[in-house]
Amino acid sequence: MHSILNPFRKNELSPVSSDWFAAGFAACALLTFYRVFFLWFDQTDLFVDESQYWLWGQDLDFGYYSKPPLIAWVIRLFTEVAGSDAIFWVRLPAPLFHLATACILGSLARYLFDARIAFWVMISYVTMPAVTLGSAVISTDTIMAPFFSLALLFYFRLLKEGSGIYAALAGLAAGLAFLAKYAGIYFILGVVLAAVFMPAARPSWRHALTMFVVFVVVAMPNIVWNFLNDLSTFEHTLDNADWVRRDASEFSLKYLKLAEFFFSQFGVFGPILFGSLLAAIFRARHTDARILLFFSIPVIAIVCIQALLSKAYANWAVAAYFGGTVLVIVGLIEERYFRLLRLSVWIGVVMAIGLPVITVMAKHVSIDGEKPAMKRLLGREAISLQAIDVARDNNVDIILSGNRDVVADLFYTGRDSGFDIRTVNPDGRPQNYYQLKFPIGRDQAGQKVLRVEPGWKLAKCDGQEIEPVATLNADGGFQHGNPVGAFILDGRCFDDAR
Repeated sequence: MHSILNPFRKNELSPVSSDWFAAGFAACALLTFYRVFFLWFDQTDLFVDESQYWLWGQDLDFGYYSKPPLIAWVIRLFTEVAGSDAIFWVRLPAPLFHLATACILGSLARYLFDARIAFWVMISYVTMPAVTLGSAVISTDTIMAPFFSLALLFYFRLLKEGSGIYAALAGLAAGLAFLAKYAGIYFILGVVLAAVFMPAARPSWRHALTMFVVFVVVAMPNIVWNFLNDLSTFEHTLDNADWVRRDASEFSLKYLKLAEFFFSQFGVFGPILFGSLLAAIFRARHTDARILLFFSIPVIAIVCIQALLSKAYANWAVAAYFGGTVLVIVGLIEERYFRLLRLSVWIGVVMAIGLPVITVMAKHVSIDGEKPAMKRLLGREAISLQAIDVARDNNVDIILSGNRDVVADLFYTGRDSGFDIRTVNPDGRPQNYYQLKFPIGRDQAGQKVLRVEPGWKLAKCDGQEIEPVATLNADGGFQHGNPVGAFILDGRCFDDAR
C-alpha cells in the first residue's frame, strides 16, 4: 500500500517486492479509468478508418480490403455486448487493450528482471505518447499490442524453461498479432534474427517448428481469404510500399521523408525513451536486453528504408516499442538515470491527462483561433446528417460520394437512415474498401441519386452544368473552408459528373 500511495519514491522497497507490480497496476488502472471516463464525454467523430473498421464488423469475415480481420471482430464483440453502436463502445477496446498490454509487458519485465523494473515499464508504456493517442481512437496498432507483447512473454519463457507449451503459446499470440495487423510478422523476424546472432536466443528445432506451425495455422484463414479475394489486402500493402512496383529508372531517395519519419519517433515513443533506445544499441549489456534489441531496431530500420524509398507514417514502427519499452527501462535503471526516467514519465503523464480533456472540448480548442485543433476528427457527422436531410427533402433513393471520408461516415452516421449508400465505380483496381464492395451499379440507373462532394460548386453531366440543391456547411471540421456540394443526378452521371 505504501508503494501505491508513493509510487515515485524509489529505493524504499526491495526491487523484487510485489508491491512494485501492485503499484504499477494501480497507476495503469487509474489512468485507464480516467481515459474511459472522458471517452464517455468525447465530442469527436469517428475518424475515416474507425468508421471503416466499424463497417467491417457488420459483416464478419477473415479479411478485408486493407487490413486483417481482428479489429472488426473486436469492435463487433464490444458493440454486440453493449447493444449499442455509439462511438464510446466502438472506441472502448482501445484503452482496455493498452491496459492489458501494460500488464503483459510488466509481467515480462518482472520475469526477466525484477518487480521494480516492471513498475517503471508499466507506467512508461501506459503514458507513452502513442498509447495516449491510441487510447482515444481505435486502431489496428492497439489491437495488435497485447498479442505481440504476449508473444514476447511466451518466447522468453520458452528460451528459459524449454517447454513446448510456451512455443505453442508464442506462435498462437504471434498469429493473433498478425490477424490484428500484418506488422505482427515483425515478431517472427525478431525470433529469426535473434537466433542467428545470439546463441542464448536459440530454442530447439522442435520448439521453433512448433512456434512457426502454430503461427501459420492461426494466420492461415486470412492468408486463404486473400487468395480467394485477389490478394486485395496484400495489394494494398504493396500500394503503401509503392517502390516495389517501380522500374529501376524511377527510383529516387527521399531524404526528407526519412528525416520526417525518424524524428517523428521521438513523438511516438517519447523523446527520452526513443533517445534511450538508440543509445541501447551500443550500451545494452544484459543478454535479455540484447535479445530485445532484435525485436525493436530491425523494425525501425525497415520502416526507415521504406521512408527513404517512398513514405512512412509515424505509427508504422509501433511494433518496435513493445519490447523496446522493457529494453529502455532496464537500461535507464541499470545506469541509475532515475531523474531522466521520472522526467520521461511526467512528460507522458501531462499528455495522458491533457488529451482526454481536449477531446471533450474539441470544438472549442484552437491553435490559430480560427479552426479547431482536432478538426480532422470533427465535422464528419454534421456533413452526413445534412446530406441525409437533403436526401429526404428530395426523395432520393441513393446517396453517392466519391470521397472516402464522406462515404465512410455516411455508412456509420446513416446506418439507420434507410438510404442506400454508394461510391463511384473504380477506374481499374478498387482503391478502397467502398469501391470494392459498394460501387454504384448500372442497374441503379433509374434511381434518384444525391451526390455529395467536398469542394464541388458545380457538377457536369452531358456537357450541362448542374447547380447544387444544397451546399453543406463544413466549417469547424475536416473540410473546414471547403464547402460540400450536394447534387441531384441521374444514371448518366454516376461516374463522371465532374
